[in-house]
Amino acid sequence: MKVEELERGTVVWPAPTSTRRAPEAVLECVALTKVYRMGEVEVHALRGVDLRLLAGEFLVLLGPSGSGKSTLLNILGGLDVPTAGRVFYRDRELTRAGESALTRYRRHHVGFVFQFYNLIPSLTARENVALVTDIARAPFEPAEVLELVGLGDRLDHFPAQLSGGEQQRVAIARAVAKRPDVLLCDEPTGALDCETGKMVLDAIAKVNREIGTTTAVITHNAPIAAIGDRVITLGDGRIVREQRHAVKATVESVQW
Repeated sequence: MKVEELERGTVVWPAPTSTRRAPEAVLECVALTKVYRMGEVEVHALRGVDLRLLAGEFLVLLGPSGSGKSTLLNILGGLDVPTAGRVFYRDRELTRAGESALTRYRRHHVGFVFQFYNLIPSLTARENVALVTDIARAPFEPAEVLELVGLGDRLDHFPAQLSGGEQQRVAIARAVAKRPDVLLCDEPTGALDCETGKMVLDAIAKVNREIGTTTAVITHNAPIAAIGDRVITLGDGRIVREQRHAVKATVESVQW
């Protein structure tokens, strides 16, 4: 593990390769544990989780509130650190990287989509996306990714002029504009109605399909799991079930 190179910013992390016999693990966690201490009380959010997120796959994370889904995603995305265990991005160990290296990891390699859109009200859709492309190494053009998520005709609209689903699709465009290896989505349809949620999921699935971005989506909505390549169910901080789909359902066919 070349921590020094990570700190200096001299490491060029490799792009996915199609010459391997099996999909490469983009993210991997080993014996991941997270304990939050609240006074004298310890809350065990994760209890020894092992997980590999493969290049190009669409992973769905299911489980009730408090099962550890968001904690897991936050650690994989470099937003939080584990109490114990190891996390790898390709062949680099994130759990040994310093804060500056983690900042570069989040900035260049991971896109985040949350339940709430976090758009800047005074900026247009194009300008909200450009906030990311201005600091990325080889970004998409804002208009290009907004077209990808079905908003090519809404480039110059402000958030107040967009519906909730459209705002979430702007957030998705912003997350993928920097060409991240990984897209992490925490309840991206949680604040939306059924039909609007389907449009948002369709945009996420399209990014995964057309750009090849490795994607993980947290949801409480079990039927959504059918659109994933693989489904991981968490309970009490542990993986309690794993299911693979030989054939994925389309977003349109999902019955909510």
